[in-house]
Amino acid sequence: MTQKPETVRPFPVRKLTMTAVMAAVASVLMFLSFNVPLMPSFLKMDFSELPALIASFALGPWWGVLVCLVKNLVNLFFTTTGGVGELSNFLLGAAFVGIAGLVYQKMQGRKGALIGSLIGAAAMAVFSVFSNYYVVYPVYTAFMPMEAILGMYQAILPAVKNLWQALIYFNVPFTFLKGMANVIITFLIYKRISPLIKGKK
Repeated sequence: MTQKPETVRPFPVRKLTMTAVMAAVASVLMFLSFNVPLMPSFLKMDFSELPALIASFALGPWWGVLVCLVKNLVNLFFTTTGGVGELSNFLLGAAFVGIAGLVYQKMQGRKGALIGSLIGAAAMAVFSVFSNYYVVYPVYTAFMPMEAILGMYQAILPAVKNLWQALIYFNVPFTFLKGMANVIITFLIYKRISPLIKGKK
């Protein structure tokens, strides 16, 4: 009896190539951050999760997470936070696009993409409280006193008494809306570019 030769999985050249392209776009978008009214100046909006979310839907969730990783590794060369901001950005972005992509794998179609995006954005917003409280802000206090950080929040909302309140009142809605802004743009352009990413056109 002859044994069938083992099937060798082809090396995902196209996926790696498109991931590299998406990571390059995400790296540029990460540089193009801007301030948002009614938010402290250090909370900046950018659309760098947009290519990662598109990759997560078109190629799979882990490819979207890889885009998040590469864009933050690139930005390490220009960091002003000693890498802590990039670590936080990666963790939050990975939670967002990873969860969205996993849900989309189980529920194909616009409904699955929407549900996955909502869950991912909500998870990212909640996770931002803990990543900022336990990782990001403790490092920032080496350069800026906590009183000064809280003062930037209190200048907008005097009722803020401590860091937990600041993160819940400001960072949670900001992070969720940032995620949803990326979702809206993804829904507007995904249908046009997904065949190109998948190699079907």
